[in-house]
This record gives sequence, structure tokens and C-alpha cells, in this order.
Amino acid sequence: MDKKRKDIIDILLEEKLITKKLLDEILAEKEKTGTPLNQILLNKGIIKKEQLAKVLAKQMNLPYIEKITEKMADPTLLGKIPLKFLKQHAVIPIILDGRKVIVTSNPSDLQPLDELSILIKGTVGHAISTDDTIVDGINKYYPLEASKEMMEELPEEEGALDLGAIESKDILEMANEAPIVKLVNHILYQAVKEEASDIHIEPFEKELRVRYRIDGALYQKVLPPKRYQGAIVSRIKIMANLNIAEKRLPQDGRILIKIADKPIDIRVSILPSNYGERVVMRLLDKTKAVFELEKLNLSKENYKIINNIVTQPNGIILVTGPTGSGKTTTLYAILTKLNQPNVNIITVEDPVEYTIHGVSQVQINEKIGLSFAAALRSILRQDPDIVLIGEIRDQETAQIATQASLTGHLVLSTIHTNSAPATITRLIDMDVEPFLIASTVICIVAQRLVRNLCDKCKEKYSPAKDLIKRLGISLEEAKNISFYRGIGCEECLNTGYSGRSAIFEVMYITDELRKLIMQRSDASVIRQKAVEEGMKVLATDGLRFIKQGLTSVEEILAVAQVEETDLNITLDVEKV
Repeated sequence: MDKKRKDIIDILLEEKLITKKLLDEILAEKEKTGTPLNQILLNKGIIKKEQLAKVLAKQMNLPYIEKITEKMADPTLLGKIPLKFLKQHAVIPIILDGRKVIVTSNPSDLQPLDELSILIKGTVGHAISTDDTIVDGINKYYPLEASKEMMEELPEEEGALDLGAIESKDILEMANEAPIVKLVNHILYQAVKEEASDIHIEPFEKELRVRYRIDGALYQKVLPPKRYQGAIVSRIKIMANLNIAEKRLPQDGRILIKIADKPIDIRVSILPSNYGERVVMRLLDKTKAVFELEKLNLSKENYKIINNIVTQPNGIILVTGPTGSGKTTTLYAILTKLNQPNVNIITVEDPVEYTIHGVSQVQINEKIGLSFAAALRSILRQDPDIVLIGEIRDQETAQIATQASLTGHLVLSTIHTNSAPATITRLIDMDVEPFLIASTVICIVAQRLVRNLCDKCKEKYSPAKDLIKRLGISLEEAKNISFYRGIGCEECLNTGYSGRSAIFEVMYITDELRKLIMQRSDASVIRQKAVEEGMKVLATDGLRFIKQGLTSVEEILAVAQVEETDLNITLDVEKV
């Protein structure tokens, strides 16, 4: 390692990260307690981990690594060192500019660096980063055995497999388990690594297919041998505490497990099909849950409307959209904003996806008769101020929701319709009287998730004229917009997209709209009036993201239904 060039104190003063007066106080504390200077700086919050790492890198004349990328991570190099050793000492070997480099957060701890150098062999350089960045790199890139190698380990006969018992330890550390356990762990780990929302294990006549849903699209990943179908499903059933002997009826379960240092809540659904049991697992990463209204990427106009209506003492706020469009996240963001010590909030959900501190959450159980309607009747006797209903599925639930609103409660819920105006006709179809809808519903939010373009590979292009017209803007207006599309690269799995954002259609129920509801007007009439009064349809809200270069025209048109009436709306693209 390079010789120290400057004292750390000189660099801290030079970078103006600390004052002379504060330094004297810290040095006095160091003298008194014997605590290292670096630790005092961090404990007191004087500097952040990133700042300290940069200071150490400057002091040691070493590179500072802000993020460990896939290009830097060499699975062969990583595989030579035990995972426990890397995590314990917060070190990771990488390839930087063609050289082997050991990244550390504590360059003064020489023993692990020397041991690593012996294991790696050859000329080794050093670099500095934070322990968080290093551990994140280890979790992302430490190699589990490849699926192919694991499948080669599987015995010829399915009966010879040891399914193993589920344990609470991190599955990344379960390297010496039975082959079938390792294969299931690998499927789960790979899904978390690639940020999949769902895992599908699908049996067919001659094959067993594993697919991941990433950013809303399904991708095929693993094809385990068909003969291990029963063993894989049984292993998942054991993890989810389900009946492994029952193969004729659907089963639902839950797995709470740690994957790469992340607590993951997995909802398991097993459905018998003609070629065996089909498994779908929904992955909920609790560390990524964002329940803040300000972080939902709402336009200024839509944020203002929602921010105002959530302060209403009573009424119904409905969020609509297809499965997996982020409705629960939006409702939880509203709840988080409303969650105050002086407010009683109770939710009825199927299932309870995330726990919100300070909110009483009830999970329904149809098997024992605890339906949405049954739970709601009891909840209204619990003196709530705000009630969240997971979904309005039937007439009974809809009627109780409207009655709750009329008796002074603010009710939040979801409903499955294609647009905000269509929600009105859906409620009328459920035999809710129009006068009840008009007097209780105060706002309807329709939403969709659109994929974000990958920053690494997006490029400017000119979309086809018919696509521009379908978006509802003129060719003249399109000249003022820079359109982008994704090409595909390693970072985005060659899809051209990475991550998702929500687009919204917020329909505030005005007096004019109430008149149309009372008249049982068609959804298209309500839609036209709402647009005249300022509602931005989904495609229009999506245009905001197109202008910012965040997504493509094709992506907006794929998720946002564009009505013929929308094509007649002249948009001022500068205000969108």
C-alpha cells in the first residue's frame, strides 16, 4: 500500500470538513476516551461515511470507489474467498482498469488485506470505499453456483433428495446445503438480484419453466429438469408451511426470509394445473418500500389535488388500475401522510402487504368468514377516523363504504376499472345509487406503471407519425420534444428499460361531474367533462415523462388506453 502523504487532520481542515475549534474538542475527547478519531467523527455526525472514505483515499493516495459495478465484479475472483471473510472484514476484490484491486473501508487494518493478497495471488492494488458500498457489492455479485452446475449435482432419482428445513439464516450463506435446496435458493437469490417482483414456476408436458417478472415483463431464466418438479414445489411448500401432501387444491402461504442481507416477504400461491402444480411467488422487499406522497412523481397539479382532498373529514377516495400498477403504494403513501397521533386509522386488506407503524391493519380470511364486508362492519364500531379497504369487490362492500363515508369517515380503497371515469359506471353496475356516489366519492385516481428508459443506453430518435398522433399531439408540437428510446445493454438486461414510475389520471369530483353522475351519464361523457375541467388523462400525464426523457412513446401507449376523444384534445405541451 502507498505511503501516507498527508495527515488526516490536515486534509479535514483543507477540505473544510471540520473547524479548528471543533478539531480541538475532538482531539481532547480522543485523548480522554481513547476512541479513534475516525470513529468520533462518524459518531458525532460531523462527517458522513462517504466523506471519510474520500479523505482516507486522498490521505493514502488511493482510488475512491463510489459504486461497485458488474464490470468490476469478477465472479471467479470473488469465488476464491469465503463469503463470511469478505463480510466480516468489509473487503472485496475487484478488477479496476485491468488490475486486481482490493477495496477496503479500513486501510489501517492490514491483516485481512494481507490474507486476501495471498488468496488472490499476483500483483494486487488497493482502493477505498464505504463498508455499505462494499457489502452491497458482495451481496450483488458474490457467485452462487450456476444453475447448470447445480442441476448436474442433482441425483438421478427424485426420491434421493433431501428437501431440508427452512432456517432463518441468509440463503447466501447456505452454500453447503442439499442440491435441491441450493437450486431453490438460487432461484430466489437471482430474483432479488435482478429486482424481480414475481417468480413463476410453470409445469408443462416435457419441461419445467422458471420465469421472473422484471419491470412488469416476464423473462425466462431457468429450465430445471422436469423430474424435479415435485421436489422443487415440495421445498417451496415446506418454506411456506403448506401441506406437501395436498396436490389437488390451491394453497396460499408466506415465506419470511433473508436474501443478501435484505428481509424479503414472499407471498406463495400454488395452483394445480393439468401438468402439475403451478407456483407464483410475489416478492416484497421491505427495504425498498417508499410511502411518501412527495416521492410518487405526481405532477404539480395532481399533487396539489391529492394533497388537498386527503385533508377532507369524510368522503371516498378511490385508486384504480390493473393488478401490479402500484395502487397499494399510492394508498399507503396517503395513509402515511394522514397518520398522526390524534387520528385513528384502521385498514382491511387481503393480504396486509406492508406494516405501517401506528395503523391498525386487519387481514381478511374468507375461510373463516372474515370477508371485507364482515370486517368493515366490526371496524366501524372501533371508532375510526380513516378506513382503508383493500379492494371494493362487491355490492355489499361498496354499500358499507358509502355508508361509512356518510357517517363521517374518510374512506380509501381500490377498485378494478380501466380509467377514473369508468369507476363511476362500475359503482352504478354494483347497484350503488347514483345520488350516493355523487355525495360520497370526492376523488378517483387511475394509475399505471411505465418502464423508465435505461440511462446507460437510451438514445434520441424520431417516432413514427402514427404513434405521435395516437399520443394526442400534433406533428408541429412534436418538433419541440426530444424523444428517446432504449437500445439495450448489460446494465438493463438488454431490455432498454430499468425501473418503473407511475403515471396518473386524477379526477376530482366537481359539482358539474356530480350532476352527470346523478343523470347516470356514460363514462365517455364524464371523461369529456372532467378533461374540460382540467383532468389530465393517463397519456397526457405520460407525455410529461416523455418530455423529460424518462420513457418512450411506445411504453406510454402500451399502458395508457387512448380514447378517440383524447385525440381531439389540443394539448399545450409546454404546460404538461
